[in-house]
Amino acid sequence: MKTLSLTLAALLATTSLAACGRKAEAPATPAAPAPAATPAPASNAMAGMDMAPADKMAKGVGVVKAIDMAAGTITLDHEAIPQAGWPAMTMGFKIAPALLDGVAIGDHVAFDLKLHDGAGEVTAISKP
Repeated sequence: MKTLSLTLAALLATTSLAACGRKAEAPATPAAPAPAATPAPASNAMAGMDMAPADKMAKGVGVVKAIDMAAGTITLDHEAIPQAGWPAMTMGFKIAPALLDGVAIGDHVAFDLKLHDGAGEVTAISKP
């Protein structure tokens, strides 16, 4: 009975609108989303420059904790390195074995790092 009453009410409303000369409104359809803005083309002012954006250089100071000549690594207990965003810590780095001549465990050293993908490679090392 309820379904019949609702159907009759809908029919009556449609008929009443037609009798008044109005058309029943179609349900609103959502508007198509606006196209995304196209970014402006990048400038080629730096085209041809030999730069790797992920690589940066940093300097640090610390104490040598371990040396592995065969693996080409050095472990340093270093102070904070602001250029890398690193706090003071002990960590291992790649290093060319030739740079290790004259460096021993316990030495206080100053070093240069090439930073790439969150890791560093010692490119120079000296005792201050």
